[in-house]
Amino acid sequence: MSDTITIARQFIEALPHSRALGMVLESIGEGVAVMSMPYDARLVGDPMTGVIHGGAVSALMDTASGTAVMSHPQAGFSTATLDLRIDYMRPATPGQTIRARAECHHVTRTVAFVRVVATDDDESRPVATATGAFTVERGAK
Repeated sequence: MSDTITIARQFIEALPHSRALGMVLESIGEGVAVMSMPYDARLVGDPMTGVIHGGAVSALMDTASGTAVMSHPQAGFSTATLDLRIDYMRPATPGQTIRARAECHHVTRTVAFVRVVATDDDESRPVATATGAFTVERGAK
């Protein structure tokens, strides 16, 4: 495993909000990261329906996106979100794990661009999609 991937894993595990939301890094590759967040009643945004709050979904998508940037061979060792535009397509199904797959598809000298899709068990119908821009901080990898 490369140093970048090791750093990305350590970064995710060290983030208090990632731990609090139960995020799990399922896979990481060159510019691609898949993270999941199990259903947790403490994250429900609507008690009448049991649907997870959109803020928890956006946090998962943002964290997966940053991880994808950190794992891209042309990006750097660290990143920060510049912009993340999220479109919510439907509520996540109560009781199901939410999974975000982020892909860093373009890297410039200072900015990385990411696409991310969040799904629940029905992978054919996204819960949310997003595009984002992230800083590229180069240095020793």
